[in-house]
Amino acid sequence: MFNNKTEEKKSVADMVSSTNVISRETKITGDISAAGNIRIEGQLEGLVESKTKIVVGDSALIKGNITAPEAEISGKIDGEVFISGTLYLTKTAIINGNITTQKLIVENGAVFNGKCQMVAKGMVVSKNTDAEDKPQKQLQSI
Repeated sequence: MFNNKTEEKKSVADMVSSTNVISRETKITGDISAAGNIRIEGQLEGLVESKTKIVVGDSALIKGNITAPEAEISGKIDGEVFISGTLYLTKTAIINGNITTQKLIVENGAVFNGKCQMVAKGMVVSKNTDAEDKPQKQLQSI
């Protein structure tokens, strides 16, 4: 009963969720890169990159670029958004910057000030800032 060898022992690291959370009371200056999901409710000044998904809560403010395969935005972003898959903007989203994505879903009420470039599935446009209006070579999937 208590000594069941079929149960696997899990380390603390295995039990922790793969979602990284920046809470409402947190303010970060610097870049963030994660293999797992990132959820931002606080303030961040810097670049944000996830290999899976970024969720920007309605209380969040990001001053910098974000890059991920998927994103759901409810807060404010002052920067470029590079999403190789689906970008979902909720009714409270505010984006001041250009968007590059494969698929864009926008709720009524979302605010977007910038240009939007749609790209082939799984691809993003180069983040080269030297050529503002010209698409660059497409990169491999994120």
